[in-house]
Amino acid sequence: MIVCVCHRVSDREIARHARAGMSFDEIQFELGVATQCGRCEDCARDVVAQCCSSQPVAALRSEVAPGPSQLAPLLQEGNACKSSSLSPAA
Repeated sequence: MIVCVCHRVSDREIARHARAGMSFDEIQFELGVATQCGRCEDCARDVVAQCCSSQPVAALRSEVAPGPSQLAPLLQEGNACKSSSLSPAA
């Protein structure tokens, strides 16, 4: 769905940038979201927050980093965040 009507930016485009590790401020600068009328800012921030909020916490609970077979479904669903900490436990 279109989140920012002024700049014609969709939730998918915002989510793609967020999963690439960009912060809201970086996405705002790159896409122009919430820079004109500002009505889309809350929705755009929600999309960014949803992209990284649930999966990293669950991934941190395991003692061993998830393997490729565990990460593939997350990436296909669009729920994994590049900026999440998925390194093996020390």
